[in-house]
Amino acid sequence: MLDPNELLYAYTKGYFPMAESQGDREVYWYQPEKRGIIPLDRFHIPKNLKRLYTQKPFDLSIDKDFESVIRFCAERSETWISEEIIEAYLGLYKLGFAHSFECWKNGELVGGLYGVAIRKAFFGESMFHKESNASKIALIHLVQFLIDNDFELLDTQYINSHLLQFGAQEIDHQRYMDLLEKAIS
Repeated sequence: MLDPNELLYAYTKGYFPMAESQGDREVYWYQPEKRGIIPLDRFHIPKNLKRLYTQKPFDLSIDKDFESVIRFCAERSETWISEEIIEAYLGLYKLGFAHSFECWKNGELVGGLYGVAIRKAFFGESMFHKESNASKIALIHLVQFLIDNDFELLDTQYINSHLLQFGAQEIDHQRYMDLLEKAIS
């Protein structure tokens, strides 16, 4: 079983865990040479999403249903989120380090994301949506929270087209470690 303190230590050293599949009991540690981040001072919201966000199509919350968020994130044909990972992050949530940002519609959880916060760094883990744009709105909700609370680093681990539209960029390992050290010191 993954120990929450071991997880926290790994994050401070630039590592994060993944399983090979949902049924995998083995957890592997990753520290990529290129790391994805979203610079908070250059976060970009596409015009159509900005308009949608201001229309408030979802009720937004933080940590209202962490377990459901992580379990919905794991519900895909290919996932690295095993039961071992879920249990470890539930432990981090109970300790106050893991958080979920949620979108609700008519009382139903329709999108969200979760990650880990250590001092002024937030490590985004995964997101899901059951309704169009819900995960994107959850990301905007997260970034607004991070900016309002003087966070310095939003780690996305890897880059994908979904994150590129928000200004995500890939940086080398040493630059990442410098930003991480500053954010958690």
